[in-house]
Amino acid sequence: MRRSVARNMSLLSVLAAVVTVGAAAPTSPAPPGAPPPKSPVAVGYGGAVASVDADATAVGIEVLREGGNAVDAAVATAAALGVTEPYSSGLGGGGYFVYYDAKKRTVETVDGRETAPRSADSSLFLENGKPLAFEDAVTSGLGVGTPGTPATWSTALDAWGSKSLGRLLKPAERLARDGFVVDSTFRSQTEGNQARFADFPDTAELFLPGGQLPVVGSVFKNPDLARTYEKVGREGIDTLYRGRLADDVVRTVRNPPVAPEATRVVRPGRLTAQDLRSYRALRQAPTKVGYRGLDVYGMAPSSSGGTSVGEALNILESTELSRATEAQYLHRYIEASRIAFADRGRWVGDPAYEDVPTRDLLSQRFADARECLIKDDAVLTSPLAPGDPRHPADCANHGAAAPTTYEGENTTHLTTADKWGNVVAYTLTIEQTGGSALTVPGRGYLLNNELTDFSFAPASPAVHDPNLPGPGKRPRSSISPTIVLRHGQPVLALGSPGGATIITTVLQSLIGTVDRGLPLVDAIAAPRASQRNSPTTELEPGLWNSPVRAELESLGHVFKLNPEIGAATGVQRLPDGRWLAAAEKVRRGGGSAMVVKPSGQP
Repeated sequence: MRRSVARNMSLLSVLAAVVTVGAAAPTSPAPPGAPPPKSPVAVGYGGAVASVDADATAVGIEVLREGGNAVDAAVATAAALGVTEPYSSGLGGGGYFVYYDAKKRTVETVDGRETAPRSADSSLFLENGKPLAFEDAVTSGLGVGTPGTPATWSTALDAWGSKSLGRLLKPAERLARDGFVVDSTFRSQTEGNQARFADFPDTAELFLPGGQLPVVGSVFKNPDLARTYEKVGREGIDTLYRGRLADDVVRTVRNPPVAPEATRVVRPGRLTAQDLRSYRALRQAPTKVGYRGLDVYGMAPSSSGGTSVGEALNILESTELSRATEAQYLHRYIEASRIAFADRGRWVGDPAYEDVPTRDLLSQRFADARECLIKDDAVLTSPLAPGDPRHPADCANHGAAAPTTYEGENTTHLTTADKWGNVVAYTLTIEQTGGSALTVPGRGYLLNNELTDFSFAPASPAVHDPNLPGPGKRPRSSISPTIVLRHGQPVLALGSPGGATIITTVLQSLIGTVDRGLPLVDAIAAPRASQRNSPTTELEPGLWNSPVRAELESLGHVFKLNPEIGAATGVQRLPDGRWLAAAEKVRRGGGSAMVVKPSGQP
């Protein structure tokens, strides 16, 4: 079954027609002692914001109401998430920013990935010739990369923003100073980090005051972060990359402040003042593939998100998923994901250090050569060997297979749109939930452990690994902020946290909306499967407990249960010009979607 452009174009009208929505979430603050209200979907005019957190989404809406654009709203929302989602994002992390310019009808991106110290080499995570245990690298200075989030904000605002950084940080500064209401997700994430946090006095003082977990319904304040935001807003982003704030970061990484009674071995990092001074966020072209008459734009390497989502979509282009049964659809989706991850592992790394064949990975010729591996009555074996995108040959593999390396699963994603039609999809992270567990003393934010996204050693001695550490190198990411256009106009934008599951979450959400005819909010909420070139495919409970699981097992699929995969948000442009914002209904306690001027049902 090959492409049918006329049929594919009709999907767009279906996509809009089947959307059902609820009332827009209120933007007024919650009364003390009560969690802020959330709604997973909102429709209206004037712009839209979707994130995991109601306070942060409301900050973005406030900026839009005051005349800011989508970039302004994205930066302000991200700063607020640094307050309310401090274990997933913040000044100590990095991320990837995808922007649609309505006037130019173009998509551009910013790579704000953290970088390894200039002294790093391929032995960064080796001791006595052997890789460190992952848990030993996670809670250490060794895993901390040069933060890219502040430079991302500065780069995006300089290029496309309309408000000053100082103005955009004010709502987050207020939120940090006055506090936000603790919900069950924040408490459970703190509890999951309690042992780590207790080993670092500054982290324990901030997140475990008096040695206790935060109480659901209480107000959590971060005056140190409020002062940091005020200083950065007054002096500019540069103050985080040189001077006293930068010195504080370097000191924390190179001499982690560990509690005297702690028994944990905390390895120091190599970050220097020169590493911070030399950091640059990179403006670069997006990835692009055509799918069902749409143009799908994503993040190019150093992220593997755009290439992997794009390759999988190219593979699936030949199958009419809209007519497939649920088992047929899931089988093809799983196998396309398996193939894309096999190719990702061999070919994708930081293009400043590796010869990444991005254009070839995204060619339809290569996808067709890989698609012929998929059988309707059998399952591919993982780890699957990669193909050669430079010299595609039907059903051919290139070299030996290598397993997919582990990636931490925490991050956060926000999506914004404005009244002029500009759109931002922005995913930001500090890697693990709680990052390195190192809080910069007196500054109120955690540092990343993003360098643990590097391969500690080659995944297979027989296969070149493009993701080994190197001086100033960006570790490969799976972050996949995505914007979809039709004839130069936005159709939808979305992204998700979740480590390597980000790729499969975004892919499945796109297919669910475009091919399966689900409303965006339902495509986001649908139970997920994630295959990453592994012998087993992860299933959420909704699929684990479904009869379709037995159908797929009869083909040879092997599954394991994952309670929760990803936490997506998105926006969609409706045919009448209104925006629809969508977020999770349940995952991470549910997300928050808001619009500037709610207008009810489409």
